[in-house]
Amino acid sequence: MSLLSSRSLRLVSRVPVFSRFASTKSLRETLQEIVPQKQAQLRALKAEHGEKSLGDIKVDNLIGGMRGLKVMLWEGSVLDPNEGIRFHGHTIPDCQKLLTPAKGGKEIIAESMLWLLLTGQIPSEEQTRSLSRELAENGELPDYLEKLIDSFPKTLHPMTQMGMAVAALNQESKFAAAYEKGVKKTEYWTYTLEDSLNLIAKLPALAARIYRNTYYPEKQLPKLDPGEDLVGNYVNMLGYGNNEGMKEYLRLYIALHGDHEGGNVSAHTAHLVGSALSDPYLSYAASLFGLAGPLHGLANQEVLRWMLAMQKSIGEDGTHEQIKDYLWKTLNGGQVVPGYGHGVLRDPDPRFTALQQFCDVRPELKDSAIIKLVKKTSEVAPGVLREHGKTKNPNPNVDATSGCLLYHYGLTEFKYYTVIFGVSRALGALTQLVWDRALSMDAIKKIVEKA
Repeated sequence: MSLLSSRSLRLVSRVPVFSRFASTKSLRETLQEIVPQKQAQLRALKAEHGEKSLGDIKVDNLIGGMRGLKVMLWEGSVLDPNEGIRFHGHTIPDCQKLLTPAKGGKEIIAESMLWLLLTGQIPSEEQTRSLSRELAENGELPDYLEKLIDSFPKTLHPMTQMGMAVAALNQESKFAAAYEKGVKKTEYWTYTLEDSLNLIAKLPALAARIYRNTYYPEKQLPKLDPGEDLVGNYVNMLGYGNNEGMKEYLRLYIALHGDHEGGNVSAHTAHLVGSALSDPYLSYAASLFGLAGPLHGLANQEVLRWMLAMQKSIGEDGTHEQIKDYLWKTLNGGQVVPGYGHGVLRDPDPRFTALQQFCDVRPELKDSAIIKLVKKTSEVAPGVLREHGKTKNPNPNVDATSGCLLYHYGLTEFKYYTVIFGVSRALGALTQLVWDRALSMDAIKKIVEKA
């Protein structure tokens, strides 16, 4: 699946002049001012360009998918084949410089990325901290949900548990309740926003409870700390609160994985299900089941398994030449080298670059055998893959290192890795649901209704 990523057709707003300092505006106040501007831009776009063609659809597209076709308007991010991901025009290095980190930390936190995705604006530290407090205050799980999660058998896949638990939260959907009462269509987005923020707030406790029940049922879950950021609380509840490296890594991981345009399975599924006016809980539950598929959310597990197998074969301090031989052994055996190439990107994945830079500055990672092997492999694999000649992009993607970092920090339960991805992807998928409602983007809904 590809999507409409042309910047000329993306709804980009300028920062308005506020009656009081922008840094004191709440998230809701900020959106109340931005939404009418975006609505006006969409009306102008339709009026000026509504009849223009964006290209041809070929039979190959019907058979092989819509990659390369401009077929979707996506608000939060643009994925350029050469530059990689941009969030409202900002590159990852831009975001690392501009977005507020945690108190005492250096990495982007989920709240500042969420604000950027929703509004297109860089939040002040005050705005970021305020959002952190709100999410922490609303992060406790209701009793019925705790009992439901506790009733799941330990053998039930963590992603199945996550999808079921998120869907169960729909009984408290403000959007569903408002729709049943006949709320105006122009107000849909406000209730969608409230549901989305409530779901994001509860995901850390929900995901941590699944981890505890599945792997460490004898442990007690700590309480949410109202002074912590979203990921800080999540890491505390996972049992890694004293591991500052793990906490900083997951802050960066979750921020970078928050959005990657809308053509991937999880983001598009939330968009599709939401187009039927399903509430955010049901829409994102469906998204999670798409994320659970091996071709989407399991990639970093496959990389880690391959890396560990190579490490076992060549030793912890394998040479570049040994790695090269192992790569050829993999390729000649009819297998792919996991963690290399990308469906859209043609240059190195800037998310991989960001994670490698993280590895370079963290003292505890400099002597990590698995992390050193990742770096050596990234220096050898592109040349081997170019010589092999069957990979359009021989460069490493983010999965080449993301799972290996979790493994280094002690989180070795592979099946759980996709749950962390699921906590992250909510930032972008739910942002788009809010804007779908604000802009009445119901084209998919009309298709569904005709079926």
